[in-house]
Amino acid sequence: MNILQLSDPHLLARPDARLAGRSPARALEEGLRSGLDQLAAEGLHVDRLLISGDLCHDESWGGYVALREALRSWSGPIDLLAGNHDHPTLLRAVMGRRARIAPAVVEQGLWRLLLLHSHRPGHDAGWLGAGQLQWLVEQLRLAAPAPVLVAVHHPPAPIGDPAFDGIGLQDGPALMRLLAEAPHARGLVCGHVHQHWQGALPGAMPRPLLACPSTLRAYGPVQPCPLGHPHWPGGRWLHLGADGEIRQRLLRWPPPESP
Repeated sequence: MNILQLSDPHLLARPDARLAGRSPARALEEGLRSGLDQLAAEGLHVDRLLISGDLCHDESWGGYVALREALRSWSGPIDLLAGNHDHPTLLRAVMGRRARIAPAVVEQGLWRLLLLHSHRPGHDAGWLGAGQLQWLVEQLRLAAPAPVLVAVHHPPAPIGDPAFDGIGLQDGPALMRLLAEAPHARGLVCGHVHQHWQGALPGAMPRPLLACPSTLRAYGPVQPCPLGHPHWPGGRWLHLGADGEIRQRLLRWPPPESP
């Protein structure tokens, strides 16, 4: 499975609206094009598009229509996570026929992709809850021994950025303990923090915990950008291999010019 992960586009209902001095819709459209072009130039392909939350900054119907329009050039499967800047009901109403929306399971080849829903109404921090954690336990049991990648908007562990560490996944320690006991869970990807960050899941074997940059606006960084452009928009390419290993590549592109 080959995934292009984008994150935190923060779309708005008004087509001419701007956030952080940029058009969120244009930034997402150009990010999708730039990411696909970079990968194609290196002979790398994409099977699925994953957008890991904070899809609609003003949590509006029009914002999700803008999301649908911004993705019109992509005809493949789409997987969506709700972030703290989202309205899950409106998201599902507008995008439910076009995308797989968390919580959900994606099966492709050898791999299972488990999409978690961490939106908590009225809070910037995320929460899975006992019911969803139990659902995850069951999905991991059903998937074994097939390799699994978990995707969630809020990072389950602190990244060292005080702007975000207090508003991460509040039951992240419970999630980390659960994944520590599931060696076939080969990694976790998230958004929320608007920056490149790489850590590891607990356990004896190396398993990546990866945060994705935003298509709109960068924060931090708390780790050096390996591409030397920490304040550019970005994304990540994930290759889930037939050997059960995850290989990944950080992507960056210049921000769109102002009209």
